Amino acid sequence: MPVSRTAVVAVEEIFALRWAVLRTGLPRETAVYPEDALPGTFHIAAYDETGAVGGCATFFPDAFPGEAATAYRFRGMGSAPEVRGRGFGGAALTAGLRECAARGAALVWCHGRTSATDFYRHMGFERVGEEFLLEPSGLHYDFVTKDLLRG
Repeated sequence: MPVSRTAVVAVEEIFALRWAVLRTGLPRETAVYPEDALPGTFHIAAYDETGAVGGCATFFPDAFPGEAATAYRFRGMGSAPEVRGRGFGGAALTAGLRECAARGAALVWCHGRTSATDFYRHMGFERVGEEFLLEPSGLHYDFVTKDLLRG
């Protein structure tokens, strides 16, 4: 089933997917991010044809170390297992990049899982710095892009 649309939504719209996919087996509160309450934070949902959320991501203003450019960081990006590989994560990320650009960002970055390096490169991100451990998710790199209007 393909992505039918993306939208900026309330955190409640994407929370169940975030918890199920990114905090599997952990208590519900582990999927509540401190950034959810920050001014400027927004959430993206990617929907299938039935209206189910298949992909999500959360974006918030956050400077990238060593960069003066206005920046957003994202976290909590994931896709439902049954639609993985069908463009839901990419659609959520692309919609988020466009929204960041509309809000004045010149750069977007994340702490991305090492296992997702190929995905981030495909989406126009550059790996920056050394690999690091981020609990409870595992090994990560920082990924950065200035290409906010892809696709």
